[in-house]
Amino acid sequence: MKFVDEVSIFVKAGDGGNGMMSFRREKFIEKGGPNGGDGGDGGSIFMEADPNLNTLVDYRYTRRFNARNGEKGGSTECTGAKGEDLILPVPVGTTVIDASTQEIIGDLTKPGQRLMVAQGGWHGLGNTRFKSSTNRAPRQTTPGKPGESRDLKLELKVLADVGLLGLPNAGKSTFIRSVSAAKPKVADYPFTTLVPNLGVVSVGRYKSFVVADIPGLIEGASEGAGLGIRFLKHLARTRLLLHLVDMAPLDQSDPAEAAAVIIHELEKFSPALADRDRWLVLNKADQLLDDEREERMRAVVDHLDWDGPVFVISALESEGTEALSQAIMRYLDERELRKVEEPAYAEALAELDRRIEGEARARLQALDDKRALRKAGLKSVDDISDDDVWDDDFEDDEDGPEIIYVRD
Repeated sequence: MKFVDEVSIFVKAGDGGNGMMSFRREKFIEKGGPNGGDGGDGGSIFMEADPNLNTLVDYRYTRRFNARNGEKGGSTECTGAKGEDLILPVPVGTTVIDASTQEIIGDLTKPGQRLMVAQGGWHGLGNTRFKSSTNRAPRQTTPGKPGESRDLKLELKVLADVGLLGLPNAGKSTFIRSVSAAKPKVADYPFTTLVPNLGVVSVGRYKSFVVADIPGLIEGASEGAGLGIRFLKHLARTRLLLHLVDMAPLDQSDPAEAAAVIIHELEKFSPALADRDRWLVLNKADQLLDDEREERMRAVVDHLDWDGPVFVISALESEGTEALSQAIMRYLDERELRKVEEPAYAEALAELDRRIEGEARARLQALDDKRALRKAGLKSVDDISDDDVWDDDFEDDEDGPEIIYVRD
């Protein structure tokens, strides 16, 4: 299966049908008068959140979508048929953006939620509409209005309660396999995870939460290095971040320095995202003796000047994972209760979400701009002349569109 989390498409709503100019022509009925009917409205285009979808791959190859036009009016005051609306299913968590203005049209975060992205054209009027006591044989009609057309950018952010971040091989995939039924690929080499993985963690009857594993980050990720930069946005809608740190790295590197690298990249990508509640999870404790565990944990905490929750676990041996899952569930329950009881707290969380969305989009747009400059052989914006033509028609180049990231 292919995972696509960004795609650009063109939508065109149906045009309204033209009004009809017609007069009654029946035997023995002299000067029957006008009987031209109205046209039909053009079909509109809607996006609908479908819980059965988890990727935008359906829009990878088909980029243009047109709703049906309304039919023209008929004689004997017959109204033309309305154009059928076009419903485009997208995964839950899809943001719809107007590509020309970068304005967010809507956010589809609930199953079944529907968003109109292009309004169908209004029908034209037949000549019957213009008859009066002084205009008994009108020859006026109106044409149907054209339907809206738009270039859209669709962005998918997976919806999860908890997001995992850390260096490659920190044990994120092993952790999600340990606490849920998800089976992401696990191997002893970096960048084993190439796409986000979701797992549902059950901690009791009718109590569960969703955890998201994204590709590992490396130093320079906020500037486009590695795989993680394109998937950091998937953490924007999580409620809690778990920062996994390998306590026994094979390359003998310092776990404290590794943890600091991730925090630095997170802050560079989005300072608001770095303000999200975050817990430190020290993994692979099974590879250390008890005194070594304590020593390394203390070294990481002191180096980061960490004052938040700290958990020491072994995802491979499921050691400490149950306690961590229970603590996460309690945190999520308390968070939701506090949102209900404290409106100011709920508004602060909503404002943080808006900041994260804005900063993440600005960072990704800046990277796209740099990529476009580099591809055009330009060093800076000042090097762009008025004669330079930038292709905004979403046509594929020989390597495929840059905004699509696909794994077979």
